[in-house]
Amino acid sequence: MSPRQTKPRLLQAMIDAFSLPDLRRRILITFGILVIFRFVAHVTLPGVNAQELGNLFAANAMLGMFDFFSGGAMRNFSVVALGVYPYITATIVMQLMTPVIPRLQALAREGEAGRNKINMITHWFTVPMAGLGGYGQIMLLQREGAVAISTHPLSTVAMVLAIVAGTMFLVWLGEQITHYGIGNGISIIIFAGIVAGLFEMIGQGRLTLAQNQGWGLAFFIIIGLATTVVIVIFTEAHRRIPVQYAKSVFRSGRMYRQSGSTYIPLRVNTAGMIPLIFAMALVLFPGMVASYFANPIGADPNFANTIVNLFSPDAALPMGFFYWSVFFFMVMAFAFFYTMVIFQQQDLPGTLQQQGGFIPGIRPGKHTKDYLNSVINHITWAGALFLAGVAIMPFMAREVTNVQMIQLSSFGMLIVVGVVLDTMKQMEAQLTMRRYEGFIK
Repeated sequence: MSPRQTKPRLLQAMIDAFSLPDLRRRILITFGILVIFRFVAHVTLPGVNAQELGNLFAANAMLGMFDFFSGGAMRNFSVVALGVYPYITATIVMQLMTPVIPRLQALAREGEAGRNKINMITHWFTVPMAGLGGYGQIMLLQREGAVAISTHPLSTVAMVLAIVAGTMFLVWLGEQITHYGIGNGISIIIFAGIVAGLFEMIGQGRLTLAQNQGWGLAFFIIIGLATTVVIVIFTEAHRRIPVQYAKSVFRSGRMYRQSGSTYIPLRVNTAGMIPLIFAMALVLFPGMVASYFANPIGADPNFANTIVNLFSPDAALPMGFFYWSVFFFMVMAFAFFYTMVIFQQQDLPGTLQQQGGFIPGIRPGKHTKDYLNSVINHITWAGALFLAGVAIMPFMAREVTNVQMIQLSSFGMLIVVGVVLDTMKQMEAQLTMRRYEGFIK
């Protein structure tokens, strides 16, 4: 066995990547843009009380989710405080509106040109989303005493414009990674923010050891590793639907019929992490609204205090069980809903019929559509249960191990695993293309 064969596959792939000038340039561009992102994430807007801001984020789960998407920039209240979250929201809204609005349906059928127009509309829609999000964030932090803002309207306008510009700048950076670097730029920016928070998690782990919770911490790590393995399995899992294509070939003055076979990979987790985003936003909303009407700590609790406790992810049992149960079933419901939306947009039966393909044993048209709907419904049960299980995993880990200082993030683990797998596939595709380049010449 040669030394090259004894090296780990991933290590050898990295060595091969850096040995190729073009691929090395792509990797360096990606790292360079991420360094710029981390620098910008520390450009803080004026009038910030760091201590009050930290206390607010520790007590508000919704803000914690926003901070997650911003890569920690929201906790610093920087110019990129909203991160790419407005763009993600705009993209989801456009995906949901495409089957409903005829004009968007027509654009989706125009191929690359239509997708470019939809992408441009998504960018324009991101601007008001970022403006509204920035203004709401400023007002919330001001009400909590974490931000001191001048009463002059221009001060607020200037801060909102800075936040909008920061969001659009991050979206532009992500697109530069997509075009000139490796991987999906928007996902990699979120991934970089999660990785940046690992050092804080390591420090929390050391504090946990100091509190004589070594066995709990060990079990906590085991749960995290097991969850990662399950995420990898379900992220890659798919059902192969065999497809045959018939084509005509003109040879020696005569027409011959030839056939070829392939398959359609239907992913078990077609919806990705979108159901978790929808479910968390909705399940946290009642508690967020009720917090405006709740009595302060020390006063007699009212009905609003009860709602806040019921819809709080940090509530102790048995109230915590209510929140996580609602979260579990809402994730499952949104998994089915979003999968059906994506499946309808793809229009696989129509595409097969246009390309002369058919599923063996299934008649084209309505029968193919019914068959594919049946298959996607069956495999979505597995994907929905997987997503719902990952969603409540932080609660289960906290209750089983009694480790309170470290919080596992369902969103973070799904994004990290997804980005790593996608980036590895793209790098492998780049390497394969260059290894076979000699055969193309």
